Amino acid sequence: MKTFLDWPVLRQLRGDDVLGRGSAVRSRRTEELTSRTTEADHVARSVCPYCAVGCGQKVFVKDGEVTQIEGDPDSPVSRGRLCPKGSASKNLVTSPLRQTKVRYRRPYGTEWEDLDLTTAMEMIADRVVRTRRDYWQEHDEQGRRVRRTMGIASLGGATLDNEENYLIKKLFTAMGAIQIENQARI
Repeated sequence: MKTFLDWPVLRQLRGDDVLGRGSAVRSRRTEELTSRTTEADHVARSVCPYCAVGCGQKVFVKDGEVTQIEGDPDSPVSRGRLCPKGSASKNLVTSPLRQTKVRYRRPYGTEWEDLDLTTAMEMIADRVVRTRRDYWQEHDEQGRRVRRTMGIASLGGATLDNEENYLIKKLFTAMGAIQIENQARI
């Protein structure tokens, strides 16, 4: 049972913490709290997914679940700091609103349906191959050999890092696409 003797101001005046900046003002509940990072089974190092800066992150995991994401002080890019979006990136993987299934709406359809990943990947691959074949151009109007497709274009996002953008550029160039751009340049 609490009494007026438990009031922080009385603890402050009776104890060593006269300025009220330490133990005098802490409740029993506060003393019992522990950080989510101290209870982690392991820590994985990662990179923030939101922009191309590449800030380092420490991902704290307990029982296979992400419990906290913080800036990595060992990162030469961010030196332990994260922007507001990076600081909230835990929600990206733990939010109950996160889509975890492939959603598809057929042409002229009014409802979304769930597809399994294999079906969705095959649909994408079939469409890419068909579009490349249907719009392939071996020679231009002057008869010069161009070997390209005008039916496929790519607009990359700034959330991708340099390595991902490099691989996407190589993929689309190998497919014959020439309309390859990135949001970061626009």
